[in-house]
Amino acid sequence: MSHAALCKQLGYRFTQPQLLQRALTHRSYSAAHNERLEFLGDSVLNCTVAKYLYDTFPDVPEGDLSRLRSNLVNQQTLAILAQQLNLGEQLLLGEGELKSAGFRRPSILADALEAVFGAVLIDADFAAAEKVVLGLYVPFITKTDLQTLGKDAKTLLQEHLQARKMALPQYNVTEIKGEAHAQTFVVSCEVAQLKLTTRGEGASRRIAEQIAAERAYQQIKENP
Repeated sequence: MSHAALCKQLGYRFTQPQLLQRALTHRSYSAAHNERLEFLGDSVLNCTVAKYLYDTFPDVPEGDLSRLRSNLVNQQTLAILAQQLNLGEQLLLGEGELKSAGFRRPSILADALEAVFGAVLIDADFAAAEKVVLGLYVPFITKTDLQTLGKDAKTLLQEHLQARKMALPQYNVTEIKGEAHAQTFVVSCEVAQLKLTTRGEGASRRIAEQIAAERAYQQIKENP
């Protein structure tokens, strides 16, 4: 399998292509899988992002730097970056994982991307791996609101209203649809002082509340 497009996106060409192949191999496919490379890549990622944040934000205290780093190196962010690279299409997965769409699973995507970082480290050195990490992360960090990174929609909405001395939103289940084993919850989020009500639907009350809160928060931000 050719990985020329992936290498171009990474900005790195492997001298040992078999390392990249191994980084993209899930344990369900072969005993020669990517978990040891993932272990290395995780360390490279954490160190690189920590150093970048330290250099880029000299006035940010340690606690906030730790929060930013933890939310940048987590599974969700890694999976987003992996999807941008179309990494899922290049993974080697066992039959069971293929049938269950493992190539879309965030945990598998995140682990594979960390393994790629580890593969670059072994193929070259730390500087090369650091360059690959920053090539992916700096554009992501630049377009991300670091103040809200890692906070869920309900928290963001609550903080926004509290900062303006407004009452907290009220969440109410307005409808439950479907059979007991496959229910869909419909929840309203009401911000009385702004005469704003939004709705969210999800497989659980918590998910529906988050969706309703996200819609309310976005409307308030768009119409301050």
